[in-house]
Amino acid sequence: MPRADIFDQVEHAVLPVLPGRAHELARLRALHEQEGLSTVTVIGKYNHGKSRLLNELLGEDRFAVADRRETTQLSVHVKDRVRWLDAPGLDADVDQADDRFARQAAWQQSDIRLFVHSAKEGELDGRERRLLHKLSADADATRRQTLLVVSQVDQAGDDAQLHQVLGAIGQQAPGMALHAASATRHRQGIEGGKQLLIERSGIPALRAALARALGQVPQARAHESAQMKSAMHQELLQRQAALRAQCTGLQQQQAQQRRQFDLDLDAVFDQARQDLAEVMSTPGPDLALQPDTAADRFRLTTGRLERARLQVAYSKVCIQLNAALTRHGAIELPTAQHTAARSLNSVMVAVLGVSVKYREDLQRMFYQDAGRDALQRDFARYYEISADRQALAARIDAVRDQLAAAQTAQQALQTLDQLEIRA
Repeated sequence: MPRADIFDQVEHAVLPVLPGRAHELARLRALHEQEGLSTVTVIGKYNHGKSRLLNELLGEDRFAVADRRETTQLSVHVKDRVRWLDAPGLDADVDQADDRFARQAAWQQSDIRLFVHSAKEGELDGRERRLLHKLSADADATRRQTLLVVSQVDQAGDDAQLHQVLGAIGQQAPGMALHAASATRHRQGIEGGKQLLIERSGIPALRAALARALGQVPQARAHESAQMKSAMHQELLQRQAALRAQCTGLQQQQAQQRRQFDLDLDAVFDQARQDLAEVMSTPGPDLALQPDTAADRFRLTTGRLERARLQVAYSKVCIQLNAALTRHGAIELPTAQHTAARSLNSVMVAVLGVSVKYREDLQRMFYQDAGRDALQRDFARYYEISADRQALAARIDAVRDQLAAAQTAQQALQTLDQLEIRA
């Protein structure tokens, strides 16, 4: 499979899980797509002599030089297996295309950065200092080198003034070697055959420093690649561990809620047996079954009294059941099961119905194991499809999906371990 396709698949799997790692993945892609070319990027503000410096380092005029703002996108030239990039100036318009090109060149494409500052401008400004600080920190982490070049030294005045400027810049960039250079002197030396002027231009010394830095690129790339992949692997492992812990916690919560629901329901059923004991233990035939005649329409008959006694006892049990269901958020039927009669859209009605209950019904429902188990199953079924339980189940599914995505991202990232960077 082509490397570009492999990286497309890796980014498709990893970025949704680790969106903050877009830069690392872009850098890894750049490392693999450069096909053995080392990349040197020149960075600096507009009109600080970047393009002219590159031309002198190359020994040929490949990059446009002008007094006006010329470089607004990446200019590229390849020579002797080195890829040279002339980036837009640091003073590019923020959030415009040229600013994005500058960032891309400095952070995604480059193996070596030539940070160019004109001697005639004096000290580094705030933006230059901040960028140098970031590049220095990046060098510590990735081993990518930054060479600080003070350009246009022929325009800095006398030697004393130049010495003062170099000293000030050295204090602003502690620990970084300064490379003073003049593209103009170098070109004059070349055209006039003046070796001393060529040497004084600083270009030969800068070329030598570049050669040493280029020699270290393969090791730096291997280190940087391993570091980035290790960091992403570690973050994915940590994310998987966190998601597993979260999933376990939610599943434990789910199981604990179900256990408590079953315990509460069992307690209500046990209490129901006690509350119904008096009406269920009445000797003789079930008087509630005695029908009333037309003549009994306005009379308080024995059958009517017994039925009322049964219903009062049964109503107390229903109140306790309803309270238990309310505590667990399982009082109302799912919306999909609602009827036009709102009073019928309850779990109690769905499980127990609305019919009058007699001793035989109460005996079957609360005293026989099969009836009690059937009630338990029916109430539990509606409990499991209640809104709160469904929301919890959805959270568990979402975490499982995130865990699966993290595992897929890990597997996709591992495919990069098999790819060799041709430095």
